[in-house]
Amino acid sequence: MSVEAIGNALSTTDPSTLSNSGINEQDFIKLFVSQLQFQDPMQPLDNSQFLTQLAQFVSIEQQSEEVSGINNLLTLDSSDQSLGLLSHTVQVTNADGSTTTGKVTGIQYTSSGVQMTITTGTSSVITNVGLSQIQLVTP
Repeated sequence: MSVEAIGNALSTTDPSTLSNSGINEQDFIKLFVSQLQFQDPMQPLDNSQFLTQLAQFVSIEQQSEEVSGINNLLTLDSSDQSLGLLSHTVQVTNADGSTTTGKVTGIQYTSSGVQMTITTGTSSVITNVGLSQIQLVTP
């Protein structure tokens, strides 16, 4: 998930897009279940090893939940930033690199993030403006 910030000062990387050089959670679960399934009944797994592996699994799950929570907080912060811009004059960078100044007159929450509507001084309306396109904010 990517989170936008004013002026594109903040960006996060989706963990699923990073190269995976080690074992992931699903691999660990498969390995753990296979180990339990094929262990020798006459020589069961040592309790300390079992507890160590279980603690590692719990730790992985907690870290995954923490990352999810942090991503949710970043999304909420991004939404809060856009609400603070409502009725403010902003300078927007267009796709061609030029800038336009106008007032934020609307905010839309979409699956791709916050999209704003800007009304310029000539009463033209620019839609689907992301937070990363905002370069200057004035009251």
